[in-house]
Amino acid sequence: MQKTLRIGHLYPKLLNIYGDGGNIITLKCRAEWRNLNVTIDEINTGDDSIKEHDIYFIGGGQDLQQIEVSKELQKHKEFLIQERDRGAVFLGICGGYQLLGHYYLPHNGEKLMGISLLDAYTVAGNKRFIGNVTAETEFLTPKTLVGFENHSGLTYLQGDTKPIARVVTGNGNNGKDKTEGARYKNVFGTYLHGSVLPKNPHFTDYLIELAIGEKLAELDDSIELNAHNALINKAY
Repeated sequence: MQKTLRIGHLYPKLLNIYGDGGNIITLKCRAEWRNLNVTIDEINTGDDSIKEHDIYFIGGGQDLQQIEVSKELQKHKEFLIQERDRGAVFLGICGGYQLLGHYYLPHNGEKLMGISLLDAYTVAGNKRFIGNVTAETEFLTPKTLVGFENHSGLTYLQGDTKPIARVVTGNGNNGKDKTEGARYKNVFGTYLHGSVLPKNPHFTDYLIELAIGEKLAELDDSIELNAHNALINKAY
């Protein structure tokens, strides 16, 4: 029987800048190339409930869109915490990453509440980080992650939430502690755009394997890895 990978795309009409849709396409293609069936459900504002999924994705957006999504997410907070604890995979990018934590505090305006899937918080900084990033992980082969950051939020991790990588080039979470991204259980957040998953096929496969609970068949990723390698330590 063909296995199905169920993907839930959170608020794509609001949090969809920097090519975030490419991450959904990459998950879909790399799953289907392994003969997995893939379903993709969009969860939008006004939806009263969310059904179970294997992977949840939430992209990046500007403050105005984050305000609306912050309010919407509160309706589903308890369910999404249950999904995290069930072992579902989450990937949040930039603004979506911030809302997976406890809150984002802008310069002007009220604190935007997250849903506390990650023990992390974000405050607005005075400098915008814009440029290429190379970071190194301890759980992927190859170890490197590459992408492009564009954010002024400063994210700080606490408790059992750990960074997904250490910055080699770029600024990462806050420009101070050389951390990039966050992970708790199967919840991942990152500031890497680009889209991040096409540039990092090994990370994509890792997320799918966590979601389905089994190892994927290998693919010929020579083209993808050539693109990945070309960006390692690319000047900021």
